Amino acid sequence: MVKGIYVNLPVKNLKKTIEFFTKLGFKFNKQFTDKNATCMIIGKNIYAMLLVEKFFRAFTKKTIIDAKKSAEVINSLSFDSKKEVDVIASKAIKAGAKMTKSNDHGWMYQKGFEDLDGHLWEIFWMDPKGMPKN
Repeated sequence: MVKGIYVNLPVKNLKKTIEFFTKLGFKFNKQFTDKNATCMIIGKNIYAMLLVEKFFRAFTKKTIIDAKKSAEVINSLSFDSKKEVDVIASKAIKAGAKMTKSNDHGWMYQKGFEDLDGHLWEIFWMDPKGMPKN
């Protein structure tokens, strides 16, 4: 069984990336932080490894896409309330993010943004009990 998840994302400027996500309230594991990478703590056993592009290339022979032009993944994070979603979205905008979408379905509330490198993030609150029946 999986014990945790580590999403690896290439970044252009590690210092600016750390500053951006710090403004959103995220913490970092100093044991896994150096000039090449940092480990952003998202939740219990959920992490994003933010790697400078040169270091990221050591893990793959594939071309690193320009996330501002192409999408490969949307990182979705669940929160406990609509208010928390709004707070994080507001912090993201103030820190330099570009909002991509907002939806309020009643039972699910979503906001999306691009970080400084163009990676897509969706933050949401959901009440599965309110989900429409098929």
